Amino acid sequence: MNVPAPRPMDAAAAQGIARAFLPERTLGNRYDYYYTLTKLRTDPLYPGVLDALRGVDAPLLDLGCGLGLLAHAMRRDGQRTGYVGVDIDAPKIERARRIAARAALDDVRFDVVDLAAGYPPHSGSVAILDVLQFLTREQQATLLDAATAMLAPGAVLVMRAALDDGSARIRRTRAGDRFAALTGWMPDRPKHYPAVEELRARLDAAGLAADIRPWFGNTPFNNWLVVARRT
Repeated sequence: MNVPAPRPMDAAAAQGIARAFLPERTLGNRYDYYYTLTKLRTDPLYPGVLDALRGVDAPLLDLGCGLGLLAHAMRRDGQRTGYVGVDIDAPKIERARRIAARAALDDVRFDVVDLAAGYPPHSGSVAILDVLQFLTREQQATLLDAATAMLAPGAVLVMRAALDDGSARIRRTRAGDRFAALTGWMPDRPKHYPAVEELRARLDAAGLAADIRPWFGNTPFNNWLVVARRT
Protein backbone atom coordinates (compact mmCIF):
# COMPACT_ATOMS: atom_id res chain seq x y z
CA MET A 1 0.00 0.00 0.00
CA ASN A 2 1.23 3.46 -0.86
CA VAL A 3 1.76 5.14 2.51
CA PRO A 4 4.27 8.04 2.74
CA ALA A 5 7.05 8.39 5.29
CA PRO A 6 5.83 9.94 8.58
CA ARG A 7 5.97 13.71 8.56
CA PRO A 8 3.70 16.40 10.00
CA MET A 9 1.55 18.80 8.00
CA ASP A 10 3.25 21.84 6.50
CA ALA A 11 2.99 25.12 8.37
CA ALA A 12 0.58 26.87 5.98
CA ALA A 13 -1.92 24.02 5.94
CA ALA A 14 -1.72 23.60 9.72
CA GLN A 15 -2.31 27.30 10.31
CA GLY A 16 -5.20 27.32 7.84
CA ILE A 17 -6.95 24.49 9.68
CA ALA A 18 -6.15 25.69 13.20
CA ARG A 19 -7.58 29.14 12.50
CA ALA A 20 -11.09 27.66 12.66
CA PHE A 21 -10.41 26.69 16.29
CA LEU A 22 -9.77 30.26 17.45
CA PRO A 23 -12.31 31.55 20.00
CA GLU A 24 -15.15 33.69 18.76
CA ARG A 25 -14.22 36.45 21.24
CA THR A 26 -10.84 38.17 21.24
CA LEU A 27 -10.22 37.28 24.89
CA GLY A 28 -11.71 33.80 24.63
CA ASN A 29 -9.96 30.55 25.56
CA ARG A 30 -7.38 29.63 22.90
CA TYR A 31 -6.59 26.16 24.19
CA ASP A 32 -8.24 24.33 21.26
CA TYR A 33 -6.43 26.56 18.77
CA TYR A 34 -2.97 26.00 20.24
CA TYR A 35 -3.62 22.29 20.77
CA THR A 36 -4.73 21.90 17.14
CA LEU A 37 -1.87 23.95 15.73
CA THR A 38 0.75 22.10 17.78
CA LYS A 39 -0.67 18.68 16.91
CA LEU A 40 -0.78 19.41 13.19
CA ARG A 41 2.77 20.82 13.16
CA THR A 42 4.38 18.03 15.20
CA ASP A 43 2.30 14.86 14.70
CA PRO A 44 2.45 12.96 11.38
CA LEU A 45 -0.99 11.42 11.97
CA TYR A 46 -3.13 13.41 9.55
CA PRO A 47 -0.92 13.30 6.43
CA GLY A 48 -0.86 9.51 6.76
CA VAL A 49 -4.61 9.23 7.27
CA LEU A 50 -5.38 11.65 4.43
CA ASP A 51 -3.17 9.66 2.06
CA ALA A 52 -4.95 6.43 3.03
CA LEU A 53 -8.37 8.00 2.40
CA ARG A 54 -7.49 9.86 -0.78
CA GLY A 55 -9.35 8.49 -3.80
CA VAL A 56 -11.83 6.50 -1.67
CA ASP A 57 -15.42 7.54 -2.44
CA ALA A 58 -17.11 5.83 0.52
CA PRO A 59 -18.38 8.03 3.39
CA LEU A 60 -16.27 7.99 6.55
CA LEU A 61 -17.22 7.19 10.13
CA ASP A 62 -14.64 8.60 12.58
CA LEU A 63 -14.88 6.58 15.81
CA GLY A 64 -13.56 8.66 18.72
CA CYS A 65 -13.39 11.89 16.72
CA GLY A 66 -12.64 14.35 19.54
CA LEU A 67 -12.90 17.88 18.16
CA GLY A 68 -13.38 16.62 14.61
CA LEU A 69 -9.97 17.69 13.39
CA LEU A 70 -9.96 14.96 10.72
CA ALA A 71 -13.02 16.51 9.06
CA HIS A 72 -11.20 19.85 8.75
CA ALA A 73 -8.08 18.13 7.40
CA MET A 74 -10.13 16.21 4.82
CA ARG A 75 -11.84 19.32 3.51
CA ARG A 76 -8.54 21.21 3.41
CA ASP A 77 -7.13 18.29 1.38
CA GLY A 78 -10.03 18.50 -1.08
CA GLN A 79 -11.69 15.28 0.11
CA ARG A 80 -15.47 15.78 -0.07
CA THR A 81 -16.85 12.40 1.01
CA GLY A 82 -19.46 12.40 3.76
CA TYR A 83 -18.09 12.49 7.29
CA VAL A 84 -19.67 11.44 10.60
CA GLY A 85 -17.66 11.80 13.80
CA VAL A 86 -18.67 10.21 17.11
CA ASP A 87 -17.16 10.50 20.57
CA ILE A 88 -18.14 9.83 24.19
CA ASP A 89 -17.04 13.32 25.25
CA ALA A 90 -20.16 15.50 24.94
CA PRO A 91 -18.41 18.88 25.52
CA LYS A 92 -15.91 18.08 22.73
CA ILE A 93 -18.74 17.10 20.40
CA GLU A 94 -20.52 20.37 21.12
CA ARG A 95 -17.36 22.31 20.34
CA ALA A 96 -16.77 20.19 17.23
CA ARG A 97 -20.26 21.04 15.95
CA ARG A 98 -19.83 24.74 16.63
CA ILE A 99 -16.38 24.93 15.02
CA ALA A 100 -17.42 22.91 11.95
CA ALA A 101 -20.43 25.17 11.44
CA ARG A 102 -18.28 28.28 11.75
CA ALA A 103 -15.84 26.81 9.21
CA ALA A 104 -18.77 25.97 6.88
CA LEU A 105 -17.75 22.32 6.52
CA ASP A 106 -20.23 20.59 4.23
CA ASP A 107 -21.67 17.07 4.71
CA VAL A 108 -20.24 16.77 8.25
CA ARG A 109 -22.05 15.55 11.37
CA PHE A 110 -21.04 14.91 14.99
CA ASP A 111 -22.81 12.72 17.55
CA VAL A 112 -22.20 11.66 21.16
CA VAL A 113 -21.63 7.87 21.24
CA ASP A 114 -20.11 5.59 23.88
CA LEU A 115 -18.16 3.02 21.85
CA ALA A 116 -18.09 0.70 24.85
CA ALA A 117 -21.88 0.46 24.60
CA GLY A 118 -22.48 0.24 20.84
CA TYR A 119 -21.90 1.64 17.38
CA PRO A 120 -23.98 3.74 14.97
CA PRO A 121 -25.13 2.17 11.68
CA HIS A 122 -22.70 2.84 8.84
CA SER A 123 -21.54 1.53 5.48
CA GLY A 124 -18.31 2.98 4.12
CA SER A 125 -14.83 3.67 5.45
CA VAL A 126 -13.92 3.77 9.15
CA ALA A 127 -11.27 5.74 11.06
CA ILE A 128 -10.20 4.72 14.58
CA LEU A 129 -7.48 7.15 15.69
CA ASP A 130 -5.78 6.90 19.10
CA VAL A 131 -8.77 5.05 20.58
CA LEU A 132 -7.92 1.35 20.94
CA GLN A 133 -5.81 1.67 24.10
CA PHE A 134 -8.77 3.14 26.00
CA LEU A 135 -10.79 -0.05 25.49
CA THR A 136 -10.34 -3.47 27.08
CA ARG A 137 -9.03 -6.36 24.99
CA GLU A 138 -12.59 -7.68 24.65
CA GLN A 139 -13.96 -4.24 23.69
CA GLN A 140 -11.20 -3.84 21.10
CA ALA A 141 -12.16 -7.16 19.50
CA THR A 142 -15.81 -6.13 19.40
CA LEU A 143 -14.94 -2.72 17.93
CA LEU A 144 -12.75 -4.19 15.19
CA ASP A 145 -15.42 -6.77 14.31
CA ALA A 146 -18.00 -3.98 14.08
CA ALA A 147 -15.71 -1.76 11.99
CA THR A 148 -15.00 -4.65 9.61
CA ALA A 149 -18.73 -5.24 9.14
CA MET A 150 -19.16 -1.55 8.24
CA LEU A 151 -16.63 -1.59 5.39
CA ALA A 152 -18.30 -1.10 2.02
CA PRO A 153 -16.68 -2.39 -1.21
CA GLY A 154 -13.60 -0.29 -1.96
CA ALA A 155 -13.68 1.30 1.50
CA VAL A 156 -10.76 1.45 3.92
CA LEU A 157 -10.21 0.98 7.64
CA VAL A 158 -7.55 3.39 8.85
CA MET A 159 -6.33 3.35 12.42
CA ARG A 160 -3.59 4.74 14.55
CA ALA A 161 -2.90 2.82 17.70
CA ALA A 162 -0.26 2.69 20.40
CA LEU A 163 1.11 -0.85 20.20
CA ASP A 164 3.00 -2.67 22.92
CA ASP A 165 6.46 -3.73 21.74
CA GLY A 166 8.16 -3.51 25.13
CA SER A 167 10.11 -0.39 24.12
CA ALA A 168 10.80 2.84 25.98
CA ARG A 169 8.32 4.48 23.61
CA ILE A 170 5.41 2.40 24.87
CA ARG A 171 6.33 3.28 28.45
CA ARG A 172 6.26 6.98 27.54
CA THR A 173 2.96 6.41 25.77
CA ARG A 174 1.43 4.80 28.85
CA ALA A 175 2.52 7.76 30.97
CA GLY A 176 1.19 10.27 28.44
CA ASP A 177 -2.19 8.55 28.20
CA ARG A 178 -2.52 8.41 31.98
CA PHE A 179 -1.69 12.12 32.17
CA ALA A 180 -4.31 12.89 29.47
CA ALA A 181 -6.91 11.04 31.55
CA LEU A 182 -5.91 12.80 34.77
CA THR A 183 -6.17 16.23 33.15
CA GLY A 184 -9.56 15.38 31.66
CA TRP A 185 -8.46 15.66 28.01
CA MET A 186 -9.27 11.97 27.59
CA PRO A 187 -12.39 10.64 29.33
CA ASP A 188 -10.80 7.42 30.62
CA ARG A 189 -7.50 5.74 31.49
CA PRO A 190 -5.81 3.37 29.01
CA LYS A 191 -6.81 -0.29 29.38
CA HIS A 192 -4.99 -2.45 26.83
CA TYR A 193 -2.19 -1.83 24.34
CA PRO A 194 -2.25 -4.66 21.78
CA ALA A 195 0.94 -6.08 20.32
CA VAL A 196 1.52 -5.80 16.56
CA GLU A 197 0.95 -9.49 15.93
CA GLU A 198 -2.15 -9.54 18.13
CA LEU A 199 -3.68 -6.76 16.04
CA ARG A 200 -2.58 -8.33 12.76
CA ALA A 201 -4.11 -11.68 13.74
CA ARG A 202 -7.41 -9.98 14.52
CA LEU A 203 -7.46 -8.20 11.14
CA ASP A 204 -6.41 -11.37 9.27
CA ALA A 205 -9.22 -13.29 10.93
CA ALA A 206 -11.65 -10.59 9.76
CA GLY A 207 -10.52 -11.06 6.15
CA LEU A 208 -8.60 -7.79 5.91
CA ALA A 209 -5.24 -7.17 4.28
CA ALA A 210 -3.43 -4.72 6.56
CA ASP A 211 -0.34 -2.58 6.31
CA ILE A 212 0.92 -1.91 9.85
CA ARG A 213 3.93 0.33 10.35
CA PRO A 214 5.48 2.68 12.93
CA TRP A 215 4.04 6.18 12.60
CA PHE A 216 5.47 8.21 15.45
CA GLY A 217 7.73 10.50 13.41
CA ASN A 218 9.46 12.89 15.81
CA THR A 219 6.93 12.39 18.60
CA PRO A 220 7.99 10.44 21.74
CA PHE A 221 5.04 8.01 21.56
CA ASN A 222 4.80 4.48 20.16
CA ASN A 223 2.07 5.10 17.59
CA TRP A 224 1.54 2.85 14.55
CA LEU A 225 -0.52 3.46 11.41
CA VAL A 226 -2.82 0.69 10.17
CA VAL A 227 -4.43 0.77 6.71
CA ALA A 228 -6.65 -2.24 5.97
CA ARG A 229 -8.95 -3.36 3.17
CA ARG A 230 -10.90 -6.50 2.42
CA THR A 231 -8.88 -9.19 0.68
